[in-house]
Amino acid sequence: MPRTGSETPRERRPTAPDGIVVVDKPAGWTSHDVVARMRRLAGTRKVGHAGTLDPMATGVLVVGIGRATRLLTYVVGADKDYTATIRLGVTTTTDDAEGEPVAHADARAVPRAEVDAGAAALTGEIAQVPSAVSAIKVDGQRAYARVRAGESVELAARPVTIARFEVLDVQVPDDAPATLDVDVAVTCSSGTYVRALARDLGAGLGVGGHLTALRRTRVGGYGLAEARTLDELGATPPDRPLDVLPLGDAARAIFPVRELTPGEAAALSYGKRIDATGPDVPGLVAGVAPDGTLVALLEPAGAHARPVLVFAPA
Repeated sequence: MPRTGSETPRERRPTAPDGIVVVDKPAGWTSHDVVARMRRLAGTRKVGHAGTLDPMATGVLVVGIGRATRLLTYVVGADKDYTATIRLGVTTTTDDAEGEPVAHADARAVPRAEVDAGAAALTGEIAQVPSAVSAIKVDGQRAYARVRAGESVELAARPVTIARFEVLDVQVPDDAPATLDVDVAVTCSSGTYVRALARDLGAGLGVGGHLTALRRTRVGGYGLAEARTLDELGATPPDRPLDVLPLGDAARAIFPVRELTPGEAAALSYGKRIDATGPDVPGLVAGVAPDGTLVALLEPAGAHARPVLVFAPA
């Protein structure tokens, strides 16, 4: 596994408090690599992440520590922002630069207006066929494992929402003059494969395409402004616990918030229902105590609000 910073294998930090850490994942690392490093930095094995990033990708990886791992289920389903580069004129086995080229076409004559129109056609609610090398299971086995074993895998299309697929720049790269590099910005729903957008943009233009760079800039309410690199995290003095975003602040980035009275906070800590006042919104609400502690996630239950998850039990 990659190493970073000045850590040594024998260092053991104090256990970090429960909370969220937004990591700026480096290229070449798997999401599992990041979790393994964060377990050492946090001094606990109770660490998880919300939403896998491919090794070639960089950017926002939301990591939960301790009780914050219970929030990750809700982070995974949040919409996401990316910046990416798509190379038109080359199709690969994986729909990205890590695969082998399987087809070439001269993309230099594709007008910018057609590239813009191709991206617009892939915007909105669409049916997307995931990349064959995705982690989707087929008969109990990951699709990418079947592909690597030489099988031909065909996945069913699934509905996704592409709120933004904007072409930022188009240029001819020096290293491949018969191709076009297209810089794009994407805002999409959970479950979207940006690699598949690259593939489908190239297919729609008749020249093929694949992803050459991907950076995730936002997951729900967490963005690059809050993100720290592994080197920055690893620079925490070994006698200090890792700094985290506390549960109350972490929940504010995901849910509407109900500010609780002391009595309501106490009732919820015992798993009791409370009166249904607070934000008039469907779905879950974060109940936060006067001191900023996340007490529980609440859902409507008639004239009451019912605790779904209690984070501060009595």
